[in-house]
Amino acid sequence: MTRLGFLLACALATNLGAQSLTDRFKEVRGPWELQLERGEAATVRKGVEALLGREGLTVNPSDYNDMHALVALRGLAGRACVSDGSWEDAVVHFQKARSAAEENLATAEPFLAKTRMEHELKLKECRDAMAKQAPRLKEIEDAPGLTQDQMKLRQQLKIFMDEQQAAITHSERALKDIEGILLRLRQAKETTAKTATDWQAFLVAEQAEVAEVGGISLYVAGKLEQVKSDDARPRPERLTYARRLLKLEPSNKDVLRLVNGLLGKEEDAEPVKPKKKKKPAPKK
Repeated sequence: MTRLGFLLACALATNLGAQSLTDRFKEVRGPWELQLERGEAATVRKGVEALLGREGLTVNPSDYNDMHALVALRGLAGRACVSDGSWEDAVVHFQKARSAAEENLATAEPFLAKTRMEHELKLKECRDAMAKQAPRLKEIEDAPGLTQDQMKLRQQLKIFMDEQQAAITHSERALKDIEGILLRLRQAKETTAKTATDWQAFLVAEQAEVAEVGGISLYVAGKLEQVKSDDARPRPERLTYARRLLKLEPSNKDVLRLVNGLLGKEEDAEPVKPKKKKKPAPKK
């Protein structure tokens, strides 16, 4: 199932033609999130890193949508590494996500500021034009017994006012969209910075604790008992920590049994040793 899921995710990422990274990420994000929930962290990591390897280095920095998708992909790769126990690799992805988010905001802000200024100017022009023509339209509409020319002028003024109002609505919506984009990019910058900092600090704290207890084996043994006994925590969280312990001490069979148990895997039965044939009794 894991292999099938990985092949499906890779097929989705590969066969989407000339779509942007944003579109590709939308296609594969759902399956990858489901796989992470099922504990298939290594599969997700392979799929995300494969997509990053193909597309991540060619993203146009001026395309804030694709850059935002790149940030999200880096974050997803980091989460997959965390779930797989590869926390050092997770920090690398989180740091790259932070760098991409910072670059995206720094590039998008001046461009969007220029676009916002253009829409604000357009709003002023349209509102001024409507304010100028409004009294004239009202005067014609209030006049009794309009002539043919006056009716024609009234129709022209109404069309003009409708066009100006449509332009105002368009610019108001654009300004709202710009604010939404900038808010999203700022939040991405803050979130990725916090995630990268927190996980880096967590690794430092882990190393200090390993040194304090006297080495990896003692550290893993102590943490293993905690994970075993703390069954009130969600299974994905316990699985993440168990996998981390297995990364720290791959030869620890007790940790491996815990990981397999959390994944719902049955332990392989001990191979049955063939009985030794009894030697025939010597003839008297």
